[in-house]
Amino acid sequence: MSDPLLRLTGVRKSFGDHVVLRDISLDVHRGQCVVLIGASGSGKSTLLRCINVLETVDDGVITLDGTELTDPRLDVDAARARIGVVFQSYNLFPHLSVLDNVTLAPVLVHKRSKAEAKERAMAMLERVGLADKAHARPDDCSGGQQQRVAIARALVNEPELMLLDEVTSALDPELVGEVLDLLQQLKAEGMTMVLNTHEIGFARDVADTVAYLHDGLIHEVGPPAEVIDNPQQERTRRFLARVRH
Repeated sequence: MSDPLLRLTGVRKSFGDHVVLRDISLDVHRGQCVVLIGASGSGKSTLLRCINVLETVDDGVITLDGTELTDPRLDVDAARARIGVVFQSYNLFPHLSVLDNVTLAPVLVHKRSKAEAKERAMAMLERVGLADKAHARPDDCSGGQQQRVAIARALVNEPELMLLDEVTSALDPELVGEVLDLLQQLKAEGMTMVLNTHEIGFARDVADTVAYLHDGLIHEVGPPAEVIDNPQQERTRRFLARVRH
């Protein structure tokens, strides 16, 4: 197998005396979907924030295709431009149209012309099934539609890696499926993704690798058939028993 696109080695992160991540090591290869599972507070979101250089690690190394994201000399903006991030809150600008929300970063950050940015944004909105909402405001869209706009905004810059942080947790149950269907489509198209979710069925169906985190440690990692369907650790079994009921 080729070298991983993303590699984490011995990553540690604390906030004051509270250790959030303890010696996290994980490889993510191109085209893989790696799903992080675990209870709230287990360190999943902090791990994603460290990968996107929103948090500075205390120890360890994170590399993206050979670029060390934990190097103090890193060009942070250039590194983040290679990574798409979607959070559980949509973070859309309510006063802008859906189209303008998607074109903002290509114009301001990536210095694309407005015409090119608009063309790419419309193509991306078509891809996520929202071309008809291009001129609507976010408040005129459902929660599921707003989350798909947020995913289109992250995809429009053609990231090498997508990070998705509990992207369905703020949605009404009937809207969760449309977002998960889109993620399944992205996986089929070869997008490399790291995401955390409580949707265990989705993790089983889509993930190449599942990592169970507890108290800042990866307690179990492997294919879904092993970690979800046949966990070896008692702690993993207890967690899965809770979330399935």
